[in-house]
Amino acid sequence: MLNVWGVISIVLFYIMILAVGIWAGRKGSGAQSEDEVMLAGRNIGMFVGIFTMTATWVGGGYINGTAEAIYTTGLVWCQAPFGYSLSLVMGGIFFANEMRRQGYVTMLDPLQDAFGERMGGLLFLPALCGEVFWAAGILAALGATLSVIIDMDKNTSVILSACIAVFYTLFGGLYSVAYTDVIQLFCIFIGLWLCIPFALTHEAVGSLTEALTNPEIDWVGHLKTEEYGMWADYALLLIFGGIPWQVYFQRVLSSKTALGAQILSYVAAVGCFLMALPPVIIGAIAKVTDWNQTHYGEMYDGSSPAARGESNMVLPLVMHHLTPDVVSFFGLGAVSAAVMSSADSSVLSASSMFARNIYRLIFRLRASEIEIIWVMRVSIFIVGTMATIMALTIPSIYGLWTMCSDLVYVILFPQLLMVVHFRHYCNTYGSLAAYIIAFVFRLGGGEELLHLPALIHFPYYEPANAETGAWEVQRFPFRTFCMLLSLFTLAGVSKLTDWLFHSGTLPPKYDYFRCVVNIPEDKMTVDEPNEGEMTVMTAAMVQKYCAMEEMNGRVNPAAALSDSDEDTNNARRPNNPGGKSRPGGPSGGRSGGGGGGPGRSGQNRPQVSLPDSEDEGDKRTPVKNVKQYQTKL
Repeated sequence: MLNVWGVISIVLFYIMILAVGIWAGRKGSGAQSEDEVMLAGRNIGMFVGIFTMTATWVGGGYINGTAEAIYTTGLVWCQAPFGYSLSLVMGGIFFANEMRRQGYVTMLDPLQDAFGERMGGLLFLPALCGEVFWAAGILAALGATLSVIIDMDKNTSVILSACIAVFYTLFGGLYSVAYTDVIQLFCIFIGLWLCIPFALTHEAVGSLTEALTNPEIDWVGHLKTEEYGMWADYALLLIFGGIPWQVYFQRVLSSKTALGAQILSYVAAVGCFLMALPPVIIGAIAKVTDWNQTHYGEMYDGSSPAARGESNMVLPLVMHHLTPDVVSFFGLGAVSAAVMSSADSSVLSASSMFARNIYRLIFRLRASEIEIIWVMRVSIFIVGTMATIMALTIPSIYGLWTMCSDLVYVILFPQLLMVVHFRHYCNTYGSLAAYIIAFVFRLGGGEELLHLPALIHFPYYEPANAETGAWEVQRFPFRTFCMLLSLFTLAGVSKLTDWLFHSGTLPPKYDYFRCVVNIPEDKMTVDEPNEGEMTVMTAAMVQKYCAMEEMNGRVNPAAALSDSDEDTNNARRPNNPGGKSRPGGPSGGRSGGGGGGPGRSGQNRPQVSLPDSEDEGDKRTPVKNVKQYQTKL
């Protein structure tokens, strides 16, 4: 029977979230630009930034999964709280500062910058699938939760939740997502902690301390010697596989400063860990509960959630059966808030990457800002629809997300690590080889949730047991092995192709990706000007420069001259009419587009000599700064 009061509480909660989302969408400057919609104009303050960063990880899967892990395998196997917290710390140390300082817009920008647009499009696939399947999985979990607590139809709850999240994301972009995250995180914190005292004092709940001496209800768990490899594999997957996600970098890149981006990661790591405490306690409560004394046991002849295969529902079941109705409605709002805080972030992240890194940089290089924004809005609707359909129709959606998260770890993490810190040691050939190797070896390892058998038997492999119905087990940390294999393949193949072409073993015509020696003419660079020479760009040079920089994903900030520089150039121009040189950063060059590749040292670069004179057929006007040449174009 439908619980009317429960439905009313959910509707009121959704109205509040929708109102906050619409209000937050109006906080923008009104400028229709990529930065404004995708990154909130890079103007997210510290307070809102910390909340939205924390809420991105503390989603429906986080709180439900933490409670389930405590209930089924114990605290020792509950790795998400410390794993994701350390992931935020590692992201802050190794990636946040550099990515924000470079002024990227999406996580794929440095990858396309180094490997080219098409290779970046290939790397977009695991990132897209991970975001979409994650949103679908948590929407499906929300539908199951509402059906348990208030007997609401699963399809109705999934569709309603998705529509609300898509609507305010469509309306306000990251502004709406960030400010609704603040409300949602408060709802999660208050709702979960409010349920705990009532659940602990329920007559069916035993002592948490006495349970430690009873193996049947021990909620701490234990770790066998043969399970050390698996435990380490999952821990490293959470720590390093949690970094290369657009939902994380969208918050990092929206920060006002690079230092602020690091601080967001560190503080959010603490918040992420603290927000795991309520679901840990609720999972332990479920473990020590005598379900025969609850209404749940009366309905199902004394069966426990584990016996009925509903271990993934222990958090809403504790709220529903061990707390008063009024309190459980607050808890239900917490679960709904957690789900929506993750779903809207994933939808926005996937749409941002498609609009910028696929549509603009591959198909429509000269697309206007308005066009990109509309493409992103259409993408938000399409991605939200896809996630909703998957949540309603695919029974193994969580298995799909698990596989995609593994692919993000073994494929994207090594490549992102290399392009951010070791860019000159990788190229497109290495990237493609690493992609294929990681994909093949990870799929070859099998996946129980997808009923995908293992084709590669790593060390300590245990075959399936037909008598007990046990699935085959890979005791070896094969996910981390695949990641390291991908990393070494990327570096090794890049080094090999670099040597083959530069030693003359392979002629330049075989550089099919045009990233080592057969670099397109419009990607060639010139030497840095000698000390004392001025840097002046003509209108024709500027047009070519803009095309390359926009293709590579951003405008080089080194092209902007200060007022003092302009005055100096004005004073020195008559004495140096031939000192034309393309401006560049301290490294003196960027990767080639098309195929892409690492920037090379000056002696290896093909040189382009620029004419010193301006005759009748070459009337080009010197341009002093970025604003001036943008105006001319």
